[in-house]
Amino acid sequence: MKKLVIKDLHVEVENKEILKGVNLEINEHEMVALLGPNGHGKSTLFAAIMGNPHYKVTSGSIFYNDVDVLSLTVDERSKLGLFLAFQNPYEIPGVVSADFYKSALNARSDTKVSLYKFYKQLENACAEVKIPFEMVNRMLNEGFSGGEKKRNEILQMILLNPSLAMLDEIDSGLDVDAINVVSEQIRKQFETQNTSFLVISHYARLFTLIKPTKAYVMINGRIVKEGNEELISKIDKDGYEWIGEELGISVEKEDTAMNKVSIGVCGTKEAIKKANK
Repeated sequence: MKKLVIKDLHVEVENKEILKGVNLEINEHEMVALLGPNGHGKSTLFAAIMGNPHYKVTSGSIFYNDVDVLSLTVDERSKLGLFLAFQNPYEIPGVVSADFYKSALNARSDTKVSLYKFYKQLENACAEVKIPFEMVNRMLNEGFSGGEKKRNEILQMILLNPSLAMLDEIDSGLDVDAINVVSEQIRKQFETQNTSFLVISHYARLFTLIKPTKAYVMINGRIVKEGNEELISKIDKDGYEWIGEELGISVEKEDTAMNKVSIGVCGTKEAIKKANK
């Protein structure tokens, strides 16, 4: 069974501890929501799992499919089946998108994909995410809109077909139509390819569409609560402050009071409300 097991994970960034003992498990073929206030370690967790060198693991363990992930290089983690869709995808001038995709596919396979098969896969993936096929000849993400960058992350997911996909706010900056396209592909990948998902979002709309099987809440660099869609709905309605009161912990806050910041407070949600009227 391809299971992700994280135990007592501590991670520092520039000598500041961000993750303070994370424990988390994702079984094969699970759709897991990761919630929490901004700045509490969710993206740091993803970076640590994928091996970003700016994030220093000081103690703890990460195992996937019974393999010690922390002992692997970034490319080895990808070959193991791990995939990360960035919150803010990078623009890479000078690298043609199609060349990047083909290199990524070849790096994950023992045999090189034929040019015909590659372009057929790429054409189908572009159609799935509703990206014009001509865009694959442009430099990777250069000049792409925010929505195009996010669809491009999903396109890469489709091509690479990971066994565990981590999506970091894949829906931020998307309009209603784009959210529907992205969520449809997440569900399709989950249902037809048995890919497991760990998804960060502040928007209840996405979780409503992708239907997580489990939800974790991260506060102050730790997983403090586990639940299901009822937990997601309560957080969307009431924010996070009640969790701190229930557990007797102080929720580290940004400038805005946490009890006024639910996962649904965003421009996208307002656009959805208008679209549904």
